[in-house]
Amino acid sequence: MTIRTLLSALVLLLAAPVLAQTDEFLPLTTPVDLATGEPDREVGELVFRGGVEIAPDKAGIGGISGLEWHDGRLYAVADDGRWLMLTPGDVQGRLVDVALVTLGPLLDERGRKLGDKDRSDAEAITRLPTGEWLIAFEREHRIWRYPSPDAAASGSEDGAAALIVGAADNGGVETLAAYDDGLLVCGEWVDPARPNCLRITPAGAQAFHLAAPEGVAEAGGVPTDAACKADGTCYVLFRSYNANEGNRAAIVELGADNGPKTLAVLAPPLTLDNFEGLAVREEAGRTFLYLVSDDNFRNCDGGERAGCQRTLLMKFEIKGTAPAPGAPPVIAAAPATKATARPGTRPFPEASHVDVVLTTDISDITIALETERAPVTASNFLRYVDEKRFDGTVFYRAMRLDREPKPNGLLQGGTQFDPKRILPGIAHEPTSQTGLTHTHGALSMAMGEPGSANGDFSIMIEDQTGLDADPAASDPVWRNGYAVFGYVIDGMDVVAAIHASPIDPAKGEGWMKGEILADPVTIISARRAPVQRAPEP
Repeated sequence: MTIRTLLSALVLLLAAPVLAQTDEFLPLTTPVDLATGEPDREVGELVFRGGVEIAPDKAGIGGISGLEWHDGRLYAVADDGRWLMLTPGDVQGRLVDVALVTLGPLLDERGRKLGDKDRSDAEAITRLPTGEWLIAFEREHRIWRYPSPDAAASGSEDGAAALIVGAADNGGVETLAAYDDGLLVCGEWVDPARPNCLRITPAGAQAFHLAAPEGVAEAGGVPTDAACKADGTCYVLFRSYNANEGNRAAIVELGADNGPKTLAVLAPPLTLDNFEGLAVREEAGRTFLYLVSDDNFRNCDGGERAGCQRTLLMKFEIKGTAPAPGAPPVIAAAPATKATARPGTRPFPEASHVDVVLTTDISDITIALETERAPVTASNFLRYVDEKRFDGTVFYRAMRLDREPKPNGLLQGGTQFDPKRILPGIAHEPTSQTGLTHTHGALSMAMGEPGSANGDFSIMIEDQTGLDADPAASDPVWRNGYAVFGYVIDGMDVVAAIHASPIDPAKGEGWMKGEILADPVTIISARRAPVQRAPEP
């Protein structure tokens, strides 16, 4: 079962050729814990903040070797010469999903694909303060510059050439991490007689040896990625493998003077795999680290088997600015903006519709029900209205997504499965059939599976088009998607105000904990709006 099923309301290359060969889709993911039954497990100086396993899916995702956080997304490269952009789905501060994957081929200086394994084995990625990107390759060892990951290479970075000399085919530069005034580069070895790291600054290049920390050194631990804060503080990921025990990982904090401090060693029986990517994210005084593993294109998808591996994406928070132990991580509501208050846009304004006014404790919300485009779902909602089944119900849930623009997420309300109010489930009308979509202001039916929707609904705050049906999806839940049946045409400021209401961190169970309003807002009444008749001539 995917995390989306659980949340149940969450949420092409040559002149234009580069775009012509990119692919964008919703991946199939499942939630994973670092330790079973311990959602906020602490290891050393790190606190686990959620994780997912990403299936290869239709694009054959795998071989991920580097990671970089930029502008709300995670960028990565893969061993088969592709770049990836992952849009994480965070709910109340926890990583619960990957909402979107965009990927495409890495290109050489002439805009061509890289070709065979020796030329295409990408291992590390970082973004320079100038906006340029650096990508490191092994086998045919080199570091290339890119204006953007989907563009043709624009040159090379030769400052680390001395580090690469003599590197084994499958043991070159695995670590690239840029910061305001420099670049950290490390190779995949730990021989004290041969420095494995280099800091490149305007003053020159400083080579040094970074030893594997205790806990991974015994199994041949080597640096495999890094990420730096603007001030030059870097976090280096080490990984090791022992045939008798499996994978281990360690994260070392490296001061500007290259002094190391081990933050955490991750070892069995924790959930681990071949971690090869690390990214740092700073937000509101807090520091988060993301780890991603390389499945070496031997994914366990379809069942565990000898030698199989997984693509895991995990999020950690460095202690010090984390909430006190036991405090639920709740994202504060972002203040509504003028943009948030804009009404929804009906994709087919000429289609027949019926307007309904929801009168709440705060003010009115007017919605246009798409009776022509989604007749089954809209008629069902109208039956609840006409039989006054919504009167006295509440808006009770505010899902606050941790992404721009903020506020972002959805507001949920309705009958909450009250047996005295709900009607039998209705036939599912997928967006691929109706042409409607989960854009800002859309109303969508909450459900567990197609045919189970009854009297609970959600209102989108900003676009949540990942909830639309995707006929090509491998997961039947996302093949069907969720049913849009209307749009808020007046009162999105009221929706935003309710969404920003205080949360009670103790309310809710399971994945809804930390999303329930402390004081639910009552839907006093739901009535058809008076029909506006044209004046007689």
